[in-house]
Amino acid sequence: MDWPNAAPFAAAITFDMDADSLIHAADPDGWKRPYAISMGQYGPTVGVPRILETYRRLGLKQTFFIPGWCAKTYPQAVEAILEGGHEIGCHGWIHENPAARTLVEQAEDLDRALEALAAFAGYRPCGYRAPVYQLTNDTPALLLDHGFAYDSSMMADDEPYALDLGGRTLIEIPTHWGIDDWPPFAHYAEIGYMMPVRGPSEGLAPFFEEFEAAKRDGGLWHAVWHPFLTGRRARWQVVERWLEGALNSGAWFATLGEIADHAEGLRSRGRLRTMPFPTYSERQR
Repeated sequence: MDWPNAAPFAAAITFDMDADSLIHAADPDGWKRPYAISMGQYGPTVGVPRILETYRRLGLKQTFFIPGWCAKTYPQAVEAILEGGHEIGCHGWIHENPAARTLVEQAEDLDRALEALAAFAGYRPCGYRAPVYQLTNDTPALLLDHGFAYDSSMMADDEPYALDLGGRTLIEIPTHWGIDDWPPFAHYAEIGYMMPVRGPSEGLAPFFEEFEAAKRDGGLWHAVWHPFLTGRRARWQVVERWLEGALNSGAWFATLGEIADHAEGLRSRGRLRTMPFPTYSERQR
């Protein structure tokens, strides 16, 4: 894939700042679980400042996906992200599962989240990532109706592609569980995830291998991390040491908004893969 300024490949670290929204979305009595809440609180109060300091030192601008509820609950973290010049994207209202919401409820969730995020940023985010990646067949059209330029929830390619919604298009910047820090690090009984927690170097090694693979293919390396997971002390020290070398690799490190703009330019010239959406219009038997 061609990248700006003849860069050999592209790279993006995205953080989903879920905080303790996960607990409240999963359980109406989640507010009564201080241990679980405290695990989520680590993200905006400890992990985010640590990550932002590294980004400041290295001159890196990246993307944070934030539920609207988290922006209202942890305003200092969001303000610090914006002060650092980073992009914010929408990650639902309170990490609700879109697949469990009606179309009207999905629209209400988006409106509520965008209002909260715009109050901090002064603009409506152009990027969206569905909580737990749970888009519905209705979500992409809703995103276009709400002014989004790209989504980052689907997994049909290694590189950006476009969704064709009957003549309207939405850029998709794909993800995958293999580039998400949930499998190696999430151990959270309250929301049904009991992963065998890996050591920092072991858990992060697959991400660095993916980076080398993207470099060989001239593609996009895209990490999906969480401040309360990868932002913990020992894990982030591993990332810091790796980043210092990775920034000299020739990769175009960019926000997802910048990558989406580039992909849209390629699409307009007929040089981006386009897939019809939704894939199926009826039940398959």
